[in-house]
Amino acid sequence: MARYTGSACKLCRRENEKLFLKGERCYSAKCSFEKRAYAPGDHGKTGSSRGGSDRVSDYSRQLRAKQKARRTYAVLERQFRRVYGIAEKAPGITGTNLLQLLETRLDNVVFRLGYADSRAHARQMVSHGHFLVNGIRSDIPSMILKPGDQIVIREESKKKPQFQSLGDYAEKRNCALWLDRDVKAISGRVLRIPERTEIDGNITEQLIVEFYSR
Repeated sequence: MARYTGSACKLCRRENEKLFLKGERCYSAKCSFEKRAYAPGDHGKTGSSRGGSDRVSDYSRQLRAKQKARRTYAVLERQFRRVYGIAEKAPGITGTNLLQLLETRLDNVVFRLGYADSRAHARQMVSHGHFLVNGIRSDIPSMILKPGDQIVIREESKKKPQFQSLGDYAEKRNCALWLDRDVKAISGRVLRIPERTEIDGNITEQLIVEFYSR
């Protein structure tokens, strides 16, 4: 599957907001968002702001909300549209359903458990087949987990140098309240679907719904 291979820092600058796509680097002085206070591109410095004109149309606000969510969760357009379709057909509020589906993706669960410092890192770990889901090896980052699903790192992967201190690393990081974590076993379990208030990130899901409802 195709994936974005450009600069992650440009995405933050385009959205005029830190999306924390590069883990620890985003908290350091090396962060490009802090060093370059303008949008990427030839006209970035001459624009009135990172987002361009101060007069923003409804369509522009809706598009930016959708792009921000897509980039935060590292989902391509076609895949994002498919997830939205599932959220729209499910009972409940479409916007909340969408965020809950994105949160319960396998790569995001690995990130929320604290085993990766960014979603891109978590996606790489999953894609390389380092985790088992309910005892079965899975290399599909977009896999949607359900309450009761368990993930654990493969025994073969535990022997690799980069994973030998993963438990100690994760212990210093927060774990989402809707997940249960065992850092010694490098495992986790989905306790329940997250509530909207437990999903961080400055995402206005209603604008995304309006965008696809046009």
